Amino acid sequence: MKFSLFFEMQMSSPTPQSERRLFRDCVEQAVLADELGYHAVWAVEHHGLREYAHSSAPEIFLAYVAARTKRIRLGHGVTLTAHRYNHPIRIAERIATLDILSGGRVNWGSGKSGTRTEQLAFETDIPALSEQWLEAQQMIPRMWQDDVFEWRGKFYDIPPTQIVPKPVQDPHPPLYAACSTPAGSREAGALGLGTLNFSAGTQKKLTQRVQNYRAAVAGARPVGAAVTDQYACTPMSIVLDDDRRACEYGFRGGRFFWQSQLKYYGSEDRPLGPLHADSGPPAEDELRRLMDERLAPDAPLTGVIGSPKVCREQITRFREAGVDELILVMQMGTVPNDVVLESIRTFGEQVIPYFGK
Repeated sequence: MKFSLFFEMQMSSPTPQSERRLFRDCVEQAVLADELGYHAVWAVEHHGLREYAHSSAPEIFLAYVAARTKRIRLGHGVTLTAHRYNHPIRIAERIATLDILSGGRVNWGSGKSGTRTEQLAFETDIPALSEQWLEAQQMIPRMWQDDVFEWRGKFYDIPPTQIVPKPVQDPHPPLYAACSTPAGSREAGALGLGTLNFSAGTQKKLTQRVQNYRAAVAGARPVGAAVTDQYACTPMSIVLDDDRRACEYGFRGGRFFWQSQLKYYGSEDRPLGPLHADSGPPAEDELRRLMDERLAPDAPLTGVIGSPKVCREQITRFREAGVDELILVMQMGTVPNDVVLESIRTFGEQVIPYFGK
């Protein structure tokens, strides 16, 4: 299995000072992950999702990380890929430039955004977002391969253009898509794309979802010149030698993560001001229940939280379900940087070697 880190750049009760510190903290976390042999760092693109995600310019963050690291891959998880967010030519240019400067270390994921905050801020044609995403997805791999690119489609009409630079990776960087539903995973597979999924559901449900994705990949009509057959999940994660301490931080962070996400994704509202997501520690009875349920046969696979021993057992279930990569969400809005760094190191030294790098 591959093990990576996921960055929303999330924070509870942000101030200008804490926001600036957060960006430096995330760079420090990425550099440590590179030193410890993690596979990749993945950064989101979100706009206006205060507290939940302050990562609005991942191309700049990933370029900065590229200059500070040697081996770790750089994942866009994802670039918002529809007409008003980012023009396909600009995406192709930015990804190719980062691939050159990083020596061929880029993974490119794409998505549409499911929040009204972003959709309305960028004046998108909401009913057309899926079609726009698909057309852009068909265009961008060709831009990386054709000496002269030309396109006549429903949403884009591009005259013959020499799109430069070209990426280092041949035929192009691996292609992924954000998937929030089982149907989305099947669609990604049918297009020959790797799939990026939030962790949810039992091991049985996850196994079926992975199998459906593999079946779709087997019959894919790929939009790119190569198929990316990779199923990735993003579980909440804090891994420390002290199991209870890991759970105190991990479940607190996970609760804030999901509650703040639901403020933007759970309705058509456009939240402004404080989110009022729960940032306090879990009550003793709730913490004990969550700790007891982690390894139950029917427990949802939503986290990798606890001591290295417990987390190895949790990861084994993901592996048995057929998951290729765990993109660990350690940077959560209520977890201090020193704890995140300790978790990255503990996982890197006591869990990754168990499964092989």
